[in-house]
Amino acid sequence: MIVASMMKNAAPSPDDALVIVVDDDEMLRASLSSLLRSIGLKVELFGSAAELLAARLPDMPRCLVLDVRLPGVSGLDFQAQIARSGLAMPVVFMTGFGDIPMTVRAMKAGAVDFLTKPFRDQELLDAVLAAIGQDRARRREEGVLAGLQALYRTLSPREQEVMVLVTAGLMNKQVAARVGLSEVTVKIYRGHVMRKMQARSLADLVRMSELLGLPAAADAAGRP
Repeated sequence: MIVASMMKNAAPSPDDALVIVVDDDEMLRASLSSLLRSIGLKVELFGSAAELLAARLPDMPRCLVLDVRLPGVSGLDFQAQIARSGLAMPVVFMTGFGDIPMTVRAMKAGAVDFLTKPFRDQELLDAVLAAIGQDRARRREEGVLAGLQALYRTLSPREQEVMVLVTAGLMNKQVAARVGLSEVTVKIYRGHVMRKMQARSLADLVRMSELLGLPAAADAAGRP
């Protein structure tokens, strides 16, 4: 499928990913920086949430390693704040005072892991690499969607209409009756859609329709 081929990327290397560490303990920040850099990761260190928000970060696969207890704002509240601010990234929490309700709240909000200090180096590395993997996957999916949206915008309004109906499961004859065209003309429009969307098969086109969020069969066909 063309969608699957769009999802393929070269094997990522650690040095094209960033780990952002926010903790008010300077010694711990330095220790974590040394550990993360030892496996080739880029690292940015901040002593508070405010420092991070004021920084300009490179746009690359990344994750946030965040202490639950921070000056000015709790790590849990900051997790919600960054989710609203457009700084979307997976979060790995660290705490010396963890409890079950706190852990549950963090995980429900999307945290990748919740590590209680002192933790083993490998525990942190595993959590960080899992978080970066999540961010890579999100970025790939967003790239695929942006590409499909660009292709969809090349379709004329009539071609878009035909694509919606065809991918909703209507046959050419049904589409023709619905839009007031001949079946031959619908076939021509359908061919244009396949070519412009770079779809290799109807199944490929249906998958693209799903990713684009086009109307489902019942909606497009006007059926209950």
